[in-house]
Amino acid sequence: MNYQEILERIYKEVVNSSETGKVADYIPALAEIDSSKFGIAVHTINGETYSIGDADEFFSIQSIAKVFTLTLAKQKFDENVWNRVGKEPSGTPFNSLVQLESNNG
Repeated sequence: MNYQEILERIYKEVVNSSETGKVADYIPALAEIDSSKFGIAVHTINGETYSIGDADEFFSIQSIAKVFTLTLAKQKFDENVWNRVGKEPSGTPFNSLVQLESNNG
């Protein structure tokens, strides 16, 4: 499988798409970021790295970290993770502790 070729195809398809969102200017780490930056990087289990675009740019991962945390929890607790983690939106802001407190953490 040619990962670099796949990344190039995805990049070409997405890089010039119209912007539908906006930078979260209420988060200081994101407020100054150039919204035109876009890159993709893939690191395989064989130790190979493929990248394109602005993949070497440093950035604040913010809520992307939740995907990694959920993946680790799923590996450790298997399907039992869903006994503590919901799959539906709470309706509260992302930084609200209300849901956490009402569900006893």
